[in-house]
Amino acid sequence: MDRNQPRRCTIYVVSDGGGATAEAVVDAVTVQFPGVDFAIERHPGVRTREQVLAVVQEAARNNGIIVHTIVITEIRRLLLRECRQRVIDHVDLTGPLLGQISQHVGMRPLLRPGVSRGLSDEYFRRIDAIQFTVQHDDGQGIDSLHEADIVLVGVSRSSKTPLSIYLSMRGWKVANIPIVLGVEPPAKLDQIDQTRIVALTIDKDELVRIRQHRVRSLGADGDGEYADPEKVAEELAYCRRIVRRGYPWPTVDITGKSIEEAAKEVISLVESQRLRAALSERLGVDDDPWIDGGWEE
Repeated sequence: MDRNQPRRCTIYVVSDGGGATAEAVVDAVTVQFPGVDFAIERHPGVRTREQVLAVVQEAARNNGIIVHTIVITEIRRLLLRECRQRVIDHVDLTGPLLGQISQHVGMRPLLRPGVSRGLSDEYFRRIDAIQFTVQHDDGQGIDSLHEADIVLVGVSRSSKTPLSIYLSMRGWKVANIPIVLGVEPPAKLDQIDQTRIVALTIDKDELVRIRQHRVRSLGADGDGEYADPEKVAEELAYCRRIVRRGYPWPTVDITGKSIEEAAKEVISLVESQRLRAALSERLGVDDDPWIDGGWEE
């Protein structure tokens, strides 16, 4: 594949149930490819031959990948056969595991779509966190910013959204605020609990590369100021000034890190800040804000 060509990928999430399992897996995997423009097509409740054929035909037209959690035997076999005949890339998330467990325990699975261990409080907490995070992406929902467990700030393409979604799938209500060159951050940011705010930073050259990929994936001519190295450096410098002017907020450098690694750092920072603030309040003393990481000029 030509490296200069925009990278696009259409993924069809197919299930004979609600499709939550497949969606969670796809979300966790796609965030590992920041330079790819993903289109996620969701097809829950696929239980007939006509539905299978319609999805397969659409995937074939768009050169897509089918990711499925079909448990109804005849429907799964039909989908697998059609994918093989049409040479469509496909991933069966449940079939092989069902077979392995069945063989291991010596009994047949129920093969009923939509069966789960039950809807626990933890399940609903995560769903609420995901909904909150989606509603507070990229500066949205400022009025309820104080309800966030974590607030991420950073320049465009510093992984604010994928990191937010990843954290929300683990039960954290996350909001993210873009820092835009020459634009004052929302005043609400200074009014909320400052121990919940974490800034994201990234190497300038890496950010330029990511933005160039983004521009090309959108089919634009040239990179413009968005991916211009001098403008990117100026943006990062402006963001550093905003961060220092605040609490100042602790930072996580995402350069070369996986989403999982960055998420662990964010959680560690937030929990450490909360603990320090709680101890300071309990002891009745003022303490200097604890900072981990930093912004190098």
